[in-house]
Amino acid sequence: MHILVAEDEPAIADFIEHGLSAEGYAVTVASDGEQALRLARAQDFALIVLDRMLPGRDGIAVLQELRKVRPDVRVIMLTARSGIDDRVEGLDAGAVDYMTKPFAFDELAARVRAHLRMPTQQQPTSLQALGIELDLLTRRVTRDGTEVALSSKEFDLLAYFLRHPANVLSREQILSAVWGYSHDPGTNIVEVYVSYLRRKLGRPGSPAPIVTVRSVGYRLAPTRG
Repeated sequence: MHILVAEDEPAIADFIEHGLSAEGYAVTVASDGEQALRLARAQDFALIVLDRMLPGRDGIAVLQELRKVRPDVRVIMLTARSGIDDRVEGLDAGAVDYMTKPFAFDELAARVRAHLRMPTQQQPTSLQALGIELDLLTRRVTRDGTEVALSSKEFDLLAYFLRHPANVLSREQILSAVWGYSHDPGTNIVEVYVSYLRRKLGRPGSPAPIVTVRSVGYRLAPTRG
């Protein structure tokens, strides 16, 4: 199982990495919040050990963003802040557990084992809506039974729409979930890739089911021919 450790103190990160590796886990280390969020979006980690006070973006902000695209990943939060309010904030943000520093590695390892034993909801291997079917394993896409060739980012964008059917998705939400940008008012990459998807998914008399919600964003919904 692959575990992400997001910790900016090198000695603590090294301590956790070596301990978890000795337990048989594959471990990746991130030293700041932006790197942690980028890695967590790009890879399927079984569990994340997340320091609360990270540079760049703190652990609470990382967790809140991560929950939008990886709602089922288990996160154990580490912090030197032991107040009740701090623990409540971490758990409310989506952490499954909360440990205060200093801590014994044996306790952390026991908590990791306990959370990894807990069953999770079976994740779908395909997404379907409005005649579109997307296979997450083979990365094959069809519309009304006809295969559609998509680039990697086009596939990721379509998957994001299909995971949120009928929801209005803002440009900022799409940028964050698909490209990992927190905010970039100077880019039109969302508009460009929505245009690509519309062109590839569209059929004569049957436009692609991606509608523009003026001044808000985009939504997966039927369109008129």
